Amino acid sequence: MRLLFIISIALTIASCKQNPTSNGPLVNDYFNYGDSIESAGVKMIPIKTPVGDFKVWTKRFGNNPKIKILLLHGGPAMTHEYMECFETFFQRQGFEFYEYDQLGSYYSDQPKDSSLWTIDRFVEEVEQVRQAIGADSSNFYLLGNSWGGILGMEYALKYQKNLKSLLVANMVASAPEYAKYAEEVLAKQMKPEVLAEVKELEAKKDFANPRYMELLMPNFYQEHLCRLKDFPDAFNRSMKHGNGEIYTLMQGPSEFGISGRLANWDIKNRLKEITVPTLMVGAKHDTMDPKAMEEQSKMVKKGQFLYCPNGSHLSMWDDQKVFMTGVIKFIKDVDSGAF
Repeated sequence: MRLLFIISIALTIASCKQNPTSNGPLVNDYFNYGDSIESAGVKMIPIKTPVGDFKVWTKRFGNNPKIKILLLHGGPAMTHEYMECFETFFQRQGFEFYEYDQLGSYYSDQPKDSSLWTIDRFVEEVEQVRQAIGADSSNFYLLGNSWGGILGMEYALKYQKNLKSLLVANMVASAPEYAKYAEEVLAKQMKPEVLAEVKELEAKKDFANPRYMELLMPNFYQEHLCRLKDFPDAFNRSMKHGNGEIYTLMQGPSEFGISGRLANWDIKNRLKEITVPTLMVGAKHDTMDPKAMEEQSKMVKKGQFLYCPNGSHLSMWDDQKVFMTGVIKFIKDVDSGAF
């Protein structure tokens, strides 16, 4: 009995030293970032732009040379905070991944030059972050939600030679189609009297009126943005820290479609140029048409569709089990060559 007890302890200790994935690094390796000063993986990465040099906030989790995932938050100009839900799931798998605040967002530098807020400039920023984290076509996974999905698709169109795989969560490839869906489908799901009052406020451009959010919160946000009874703390922090100036400039002040610089954005006819393995994630209650997301998965060269039947725009929260299970399986399949 004593011998069996000793063997049992030895096996337990050995298992504790292993990573959650059988082929992943050991725990000591996983948390060894090789930094001269330990800072919980946080680094301010220098970025060069046409109007000067700035720094963007990143936080690294894990050490896995086979899988490096960069998370692209939405907005534009929200923060990484609402994507903190990936921490538990991805660390269990032994993935190396990075939370990241894009330039202009709360934890990164926030320059005031409005010429910076273009898709092309953001794409160049992502490429500089990729270089800084040492990712390449053998291990670089890009996962974008909402505006982050726009950025991910645009990055793939220019730099997919540096990409292993692309994951687009809850973002269609055409802003005009998004606006049409919001107007013809989502708006009509609201009570007529509520919609009429919302439209009246929008016609007056009275977006700062507290009544506007009073109407949208229960009738739109909790239906199509995040369907959890209580919004997650991480999402609340991200909303609190959002840069409204950049958001309005690019997205526009209305939640029914896009009216800012992104209003005419449409790369649907270019999706066929994306040849890396690509996952498109759609959700039943999303602000984006899930049928359009499924169609996009068939338009890229090597696509797959993940449907979240209980999810909305933040399906990583309100349909978490389906979302995370599907995303993790896709990443593992691409890594193993089974995709």
